Amino acid sequence: MIGLFGGTFDPVHFGHLRPALDCLHGLGLEQVRFIPLNVAVHRPQPVASPALRRAMLDAALYNEPRFVVDTRELDRPGGSYTYDTLHSLREELGSERPLCLLVGADAYASFLDWHRSLDILGLAHLVVMRRPQAHMVSNARLHALYLEHGSEQIAQLQDAPGGRIFFQDVTQMAISATRIRDLIGRGLSPRYLMPDSVLEIIKREALYR
Repeated sequence: MIGLFGGTFDPVHFGHLRPALDCLHGLGLEQVRFIPLNVAVHRPQPVASPALRRAMLDAALYNEPRFVVDTRELDRPGGSYTYDTLHSLREELGSERPLCLLVGADAYASFLDWHRSLDILGLAHLVVMRRPQAHMVSNARLHALYLEHGSEQIAQLQDAPGGRIFFQDVTQMAISATRIRDLIGRGLSPRYLMPDSVLEIIKREALYR
């Protein structure tokens, strides 16, 4: 199975990296592909350029060979829609390879509002990265979707290319890129919230000031 982790990564930090590692180990994934978006559809646009966000990801993932950067969204013009990305991956990897789309609890809460959300679930499993003791927001439609597609067995993910919703417990880390950018903007250090290699790029390029 391959894990897919999308986002702005503006900048990448331990709140991205540790949960991804928890999923890598917990689900027995072959690799996790970090997919930085190009043009955000339902959120503010990234501050750092695509090239710098790619450079920060490369620096952060350097020592974990099963973490790789996938630039297909950066290379594709227009809005970065998850459906288009998964369709592209299916053309590359075939229709039978199990794919696990890693999402946070906030993204899961709004999943049914995504562009072609049910088609997304047909192309990949939805793995919700759940922090211990976190309150999971749900509604009637989302609850009904989980009743139809939910699974508690990793083997069920391994045996199908997609279509399941699975909750994976991950390490509690209250770190956000917004907070990091705010700290830097106020002249404070974000050290210990991200790899030093990423912080060096931020300093060198005078990002987020």
